[in-house]
Amino acid sequence: MCDACIIESVKAQMLSRRALFQTAAAGVAAAAVTAPLSSPSLAAGHEKVEDMTHELYEDFPTYFGAPGFAKQQKFNFKENGFNLFELTINEHTGTHMDAPLHFSSDGQSVAEVPVANLICPLCVIDVKAKAADNADYQVTPDDVKAWTDANGPVPDKACIAMNSGWAAHVGTDKFRNADGEKKMHFPGFHIEATKMLLETGAVGMAVDTLSLDYGLSGDFVTHYAWLPTNRWGIENLANLDAVPAKGATLVVGAPKHRGGTGGPSRVFAMV
Repeated sequence: MCDACIIESVKAQMLSRRALFQTAAAGVAAAAVTAPLSSPSLAAGHEKVEDMTHELYEDFPTYFGAPGFAKQQKFNFKENGFNLFELTINEHTGTHMDAPLHFSSDGQSVAEVPVANLICPLCVIDVKAKAADNADYQVTPDDVKAWTDANGPVPDKACIAMNSGWAAHVGTDKFRNADGEKKMHFPGFHIEATKMLLETGAVGMAVDTLSLDYGLSGDFVTHYAWLPTNRWGIENLANLDAVPAKGATLVVGAPKHRGGTGGPSRVFAMV
């Protein structure tokens, strides 16, 4: 076969394939017009997804004050054709999980937390007004009772979250809220409320502050009561005002490094 014939044959095949792709694309577009807008993951009654995760960056506030995240670019697109960063991360930085091992000798590591416990009903206890008046506010049994009176019992395998409004202070000194004596002032869960929640089937506890315990805590009593029961915690949760008190489903994208006590997590809620 002559060279010109081969070239013409290749052209014909390319045109044929192009026509096939165009027909297929038209079919996909037509299906998209008639298909429901919600994705399969939202088919069970959820209409939208809310991001509950703060963006992590070098100066994100940490419990101890020192930076907990750093990155160094090892390859760049201009010189290498791709970008790659090397990260240095304290496990308990940004929006992150506290695994049971964080405050116990033999609790589940972050890699051992059952996946079934990372997708759960979200219960939001709103204490913003109280925290605005008192930075040392702690969620009480009365707050828990007010939630159950309004919403019914805490669902099995739920995550109970404190919405103190503190997420709005990320990026400011107010988030750590340290005084001249280097004591921090931010809300958390009172031990009596924690004990009350331990009587439920909840598997997770979450806060929009730096700690499950309030800032002035010197004994981490809530951590020591909650985590050793193989329940987990989430700290520095974002966007709690975007979800209802009841009805959202929380999804925790926890890391899975062997023996880890926690780690930065991508957390979102289906509403």
